[in-house]
Amino acid sequence: MLKMSAFPVVMAMFLLAACVTINVYFPAAAAEQAADRIIHDVWGRENRPSEAPPAAEPGPQGQQMQQAPALMALLERLVPAAQAAEPDIDISSPAIRQLTASMEARHSQLRPWYEAGAVGLTRDGLVAVRDQGEIPLADRNAVRQLVSDENSDRQALYRQIAVANGHPEWESDIRRTFAERWVANARGGWYYQDRSGNWQQK
Repeated sequence: MLKMSAFPVVMAMFLLAACVTINVYFPAAAAEQAADRIIHDVWGRENRPSEAPPAAEPGPQGQQMQQAPALMALLERLVPAAQAAEPDIDISSPAIRQLTASMEARHSQLRPWYEAGAVGLTRDGLVAVRDQGEIPLADRNAVRQLVSDENSDRQALYRQIAVANGHPEWESDIRRTFAERWVANARGGWYYQDRSGNWQQK
């Protein structure tokens, strides 16, 4: 009969198994790392990803885990298997490199408009003219064209990453991951859309 003190450990194992299934389907952590590498190439290395929060001190559940050596041994077998099963994200295809280079070349022209608040990052991983009033009349058509070209490259990038990894169905997940990482890597003062579509300043 299962002791109640071991119940949280069993639940933790169940949740771990569920996470393994999800990660094998779409490797979210690997996708974030790949997105950060591309964003650093496009924007420059001065844009650093947000630091992960410090690990919390082990609580009562952690102490129960230490008191269950047999279950811990089983977890130690499951975790390496999960890590081995999780695929990596390949971003080395010629098409991906070409799109990254195109976006990097364009960034020097877009960056002043990010900083002025005229252009912002949208919630769906694209960019948009946020405040036309911040753009002189003579420059508006050029900025609109920059935004259009950037969005074309971003949409193609998300599609190419999914295709290059043999999972075209990952495109929406790739886009969602990039949408989060563009904002996480953005400089202070730049504008982005929150989940409701409202503009916020970082």
